[in-house]
Amino acid sequence: MTVDDSGSDTGGPASDGEPGRTPGPVAETAAARVDRAEAHARVEEEEEEQDPVDAQDRGIRAADPTDRRGRAELQDGRTGRPAADSVDSESVESVESGDDPLALRLEQLILGAERRYTPFQAARSAGVSMELASRFWRAMGFADIGQAKALTEADVLALRRLAGLVEAGLLSEAMAVQVARSTGQTTARLAEWQIDSFLEGLTEPPEPGMTRTEVTYPLIELLLPELEEFIVYVWRRQLAAATGRVVQAADDEEMVDRRLAVGFADLVGFTRLTRRMEEEELGELVEAFETTAADLVAAHGGRLVKTLGDEVLYAADDAGVAAEIALRLIETMANDETMPELRVGIAFGTVTTRMGDVFGTTVNLASRLTSIAPKDAVLVDGAFAEELTRTGDAPASEAEAAEEAAAAEKEGEEPPAYRFALQPMWQRAVRGLGVVEPWLMSRR
Repeated sequence: MTVDDSGSDTGGPASDGEPGRTPGPVAETAAARVDRAEAHARVEEEEEEQDPVDAQDRGIRAADPTDRRGRAELQDGRTGRPAADSVDSESVESVESGDDPLALRLEQLILGAERRYTPFQAARSAGVSMELASRFWRAMGFADIGQAKALTEADVLALRRLAGLVEAGLLSEAMAVQVARSTGQTTARLAEWQIDSFLEGLTEPPEPGMTRTEVTYPLIELLLPELEEFIVYVWRRQLAAATGRVVQAADDEEMVDRRLAVGFADLVGFTRLTRRMEEEELGELVEAFETTAADLVAAHGGRLVKTLGDEVLYAADDAGVAAEIALRLIETMANDETMPELRVGIAFGTVTTRMGDVFGTTVNLASRLTSIAPKDAVLVDGAFAEELTRTGDAPASEAEAAEEAAAAEKEGEEPPAYRFALQPMWQRAVRGLGVVEPWLMSRR
């Protein structure tokens, strides 16, 4: 059984053995390449068996572009030639495929490996079907590439890991695809932000005549290992925090469908601002808003679910935390003359969480309350107001609070210390949710 250049399985004898067909130079070259690659792989396996520690050391040094000996030992996966020849073949390949040579160098630096496999070959090496490999690939957010030789050892390893989790029964196939999709979506946004920020702020040419492109390679070479370590650290911290929140749930059902306070904060008149402001000014305003919101939500114990330009969505296990975040946001924005007014809507109830996002009627209600909230004000639903009352963060009514204060004063005691005040508003119909009775929440 042989593999042709496109990566497809011929399922029969080699082409030079077919009757009525004369093997041409292309077929001979392809066969020779396969033979050389297989021979090279056998040599490497034998070396690893003889001295696995030395083989591992060579692999580490070969993956390190800063190590001279490692660069010298870096082998071309197709021909087994040293790195010097590999660069030449890479340049020829890039010209034929239309890829920029520097783009290929950057790709190899970031991935730590060169292109070796077509999707078919990668799937076969990983021991998974082409259909499942394609599902994983698309779920991670990558486009179909046909049978181009664009995948690396890391791609094969990723397929093996996901498929291994399914085979071991730790994940269903659908869950494995969901893991790939959630990870791909999250990291795609992170990567886009990092590249935009770095290219703008860090690649300013230090000398006249230099281009940003010339500065990019050494910059990524220096930043890559540090960023990788930091991202893993933050992910572990976030995973620990999320796990802690979940295991404190009252029962198994609540671990998936939890009762949370969900808040939307929305900039008023943002559409009009987009017509008046320059793109750069608008971008700076949005970034300042998102940064301020993210810092306040995190500082007070909430979780920023997502940002939507002029709107942020956050959640909190405790109603008092959600209320404090809402009022802090409004107070902070009101003290910034460059910021437009803000309005916030909060609802409390059962929320379904999927892939880091939140869904359900509670989320929809919070969004609707935001759309009808007055400027620089917070509207909450009845369930949220009831939760604040239950926890002692707000009185059931101002009349009741006054009676409690008078009684405490008469007894020589301290009156209850409420943090928030609630004022019932007129009932009104909300699109898709019927009639609701919002409450205006303020600080006492």
